[in-house]
Amino acid sequence: MPDDVILFDVRDGLAHVTLNRPARLNAVDPEAIARWQELAHEIAERDDIGAVLFDANGRAFCAGGDVVAMSELAAGSSDGAGEVVRRLADRIHDGHRALRESTKPIVAAVQGPVAGGGLGFMLVADVIIVSERATFASRYSDIGLTPDCGVSTLLSEAVGVRRALELTLTSRTLTAAEALDWGLVAEVVAPDALADRARAVASAWLSGPTAAFGQTKRLMHAGLGRPFQDALDDEARTIGASIETPYARAAVARFAAASAKR
Repeated sequence: MPDDVILFDVRDGLAHVTLNRPARLNAVDPEAIARWQELAHEIAERDDIGAVLFDANGRAFCAGGDVVAMSELAAGSSDGAGEVVRRLADRIHDGHRALRESTKPIVAAVQGPVAGGGLGFMLVADVIIVSERATFASRYSDIGLTPDCGVSTLLSEAVGVRRALELTLTSRTLTAAEALDWGLVAEVVAPDALADRARAVASAWLSGPTAAFGQTKRLMHAGLGRPFQDALDDEARTIGASIETPYARAAVARFAAASAKR
């Protein structure tokens, strides 16, 4: 499996994942999909990773699936195009689920256009920082396909069902400013400030109560759609465990001491 379709590096607790098919606008082919699935599970399982920085090389962030590569694969298979595409989607989705359910907060640095399934890759991140040059479009309706890569869930979650339908049922393209207004992204910065800003977010996670940040991410995602009492019980267990950590004990003691002086 080629490692260069998605670059991966871990330093000082930070996993850096970079889509690296710039000539294809970082559209994912079968090799990139397999690499994504493999890396997602590795990130979720490694204890030495506390946060993730996710970006891409070239002028585009991700154009979704490489339709040409998938068509060629389907043409050479006896299973038919539908079965081939379904298996590839399942592998992407397995990687997305592993990252989404992990306790590793993810910041995405989006430098350029995002389209189709690329929206799902981007929305796996917990905080999304984008360049002023970034644009966002569905394009599914343009080629007669339905959403994949988690878009039907992640996009609705980010912007609401009505706006998600507007984006997926039309050819509309959002500017970076519009994406910020919709709540699709967290922050828009100048292109030359993007890398530093995203890294600063990741560094803040690593220099603070990393375990608490990870559990906060888990609670927020797990709480969606489950019974309120289950969420409350999970919160109670989690905060009970977090207050026993050295970081929390020291921080609570400082807060109590400062409050006593007021």
